[in-house]
Amino acid sequence: MRRPLQLGLLLLAGGVGYVALTGPERLPFGGPWSQTRTAPAGEAQAPTPDAAPTPFGEVTDAALQRLVAREPISLQALRAREYPGSALRVVRTLAPGVNYTRQVVSYASDGLTIYALLTVPGGTPPPGGWPAIVFNHGYIPPGEYRTTERYVAYQDAFARAGFVTLKSDYRGHGDSQGTAGGGYNDPGYTVDVLNAAASLKRDPRVNSRRLGLWGHSMGGQLSLRAMLVDRDLKAASLWAGVVASYDVLATDWGRAPGQEKPVLDPLNRRYLRALSPNAALDDLNGRPLQLHHGTADEDVPYSFQRALADDLRASGQSVEAYRYEGDDHNLSGNLGLALRRSVAFFQKHL
Repeated sequence: MRRPLQLGLLLLAGGVGYVALTGPERLPFGGPWSQTRTAPAGEAQAPTPDAAPTPFGEVTDAALQRLVAREPISLQALRAREYPGSALRVVRTLAPGVNYTRQVVSYASDGLTIYALLTVPGGTPPPGGWPAIVFNHGYIPPGEYRTTERYVAYQDAFARAGFVTLKSDYRGHGDSQGTAGGGYNDPGYTVDVLNAAASLKRDPRVNSRRLGLWGHSMGGQLSLRAMLVDRDLKAASLWAGVVASYDVLATDWGRAPGQEKPVLDPLNRRYLRALSPNAALDDLNGRPLQLHHGTADEDVPYSFQRALADDLRASGQSVEAYRYEGDDHNLSGNLGLALRRSVAFFQKHL
């Protein structure tokens, strides 16, 4: 799953400047990043308008956090927003699954109409309603995306097991309104995921205290960030997730053989780390994550899962991490096993 992507991140070297970076899916931090300069010794910069100039490299944590909070993609900015969602409106009823219904629905997000694929178990809901999973797909070219295509077997496994699932298209995908801005520096997809969760909470068939997330590739990044924004999301299963810290993505993701590796100065590395969901894992407060990754993944390296699992354990969080030797980005060789593990995980935690 490769994709063209435009990624802009705030770099601090030489003052605050916005650098737009372009490249294919595996090179979202490519382009001119390596041109980042190191400020000369003694050069001063003011990280915030109300702060005294601070020598480069000696910015306080508080000043750094104020800079991070200005970024719309930051957890601070996302937590300051509201996610009301809306009632799920049925657009089209599809052929049912084995023991569940399938419908194309729409919901409201940021004033936009977003389409999604909804599955609901047949029969009478249990007391309190069905458990539900917000299903977050990986990158598919937005112009090629169709609500009813891709991830059919994945969604089917959870639907058969008695979970409501809602796979959001995200803005700019298929018939959904809005602009597809990417999943890493633009908050739009994360906002759509959070409003999808809010819309499920409104549904009387759903138990709002039993909500989880499933995410693949880019959807793994969206799921991790959404879980750190909305504390009602109880558990997440991430497959081949782009879950490394932004400083690692900036330097270590998708470098072609022989291509020079960009170098970040210490301040920019601190800044990108602070901007990443990985810097706030304490805020999970014990809510569990499950990780799946193939060692032969050519799109998202297995090292991303290993680094996140290490960070989660260091933070005292609950994590299951599964390594699939020689498997690819879609876990094609172990799909049934990985799905059974994910279903069992949600049966335990939702």
